[in-house]
Formats: sequence, structure tokens, C-alpha cells
Amino acid sequence: MKKLFLVCICMYSFQTAFCQTKDELAIRNMLSAQAVQWNAGNIPGFMKGYWENDSLVFIGKNGPTYGYQPTLERYKKSYPDAAHMGKLTSTIVSMKKLSAEYYFVIGKWALKRDAGDVGGSYTLLIRKIKGEWVIVCDHSS
Repeated sequence: MKKLFLVCICMYSFQTAFCQTKDELAIRNMLSAQAVQWNAGNIPGFMKGYWENDSLVFIGKNGPTYGYQPTLERYKKSYPDAAHMGKLTSTIVSMKKLSAEYYFVIGKWALKRDAGDVGGSYTLLIRKIKGEWVIVCDHSS
């Protein structure tokens, strides 16, 4: 009986540590799709991961930008060509479910580019809206 109990505890621990929920997988897929679009030089495609709303918040080194369109324009201005965009790699450090509707993600990003490599960290507040996971707040530095 003790062995069966121990096996059950181990299986539960393994599942909890290594299995992803459907929502976590959808979020990872959305973030991966963003990197693919970025690496293709497609900023509008990259932006599909963001909430297309005036309440979107992006916080970078120059402070907050409010709204989808201003955030899109900020990206276009900051990364005007392929030399400035480079190749993006993004690594999720942690993903925490806050509720059925929200996740909090911490990660690292890096751009390998002709204009000089850069990188940093990010925190994302991701929300499920109309069945889709989107970034509603991004703090990248």
C-alpha cells in the first residue's frame, strides 16, 4: 500500500512539474509565432500577439506607450529595417496562472543583429479575450 501511495505521489509530481496545460501551450505557441514573424521581418505579424486595443500597455526604456497603434508605430520606428530587427530568441523563465483569464510570464529576449546585439528581460500580462491569449501589458528592458 505504501509503495502504491509513493508511486501515485511521484506520478502527480512529475505531471505537475513537466506537463503543460492547454492554456500554457497556447500561450507558448502564440509567443513562438511572434518570434517567427519577427525573424521574417514582419512587425505587423509580430503584433498579432498583442491585444488590439487602446488599453494595451507597452513599457520600454523610454517609459509607457498606451494603445495598440502607438505600440505598433513605436516598434516600426525603433526597428526600421532587417539590420535593426535581427533574429529574435525568446526564453520563458516562468509562467504563472493568475486566474482562468490571466497569466503572468517572465522571460529573456535577445536580438542577434548587424546593428549590434541587444537583449534583456520581459514581463508579460497575458489575458484570454474572445478565446485567444493576447499580451495586454508588456514591460521589456
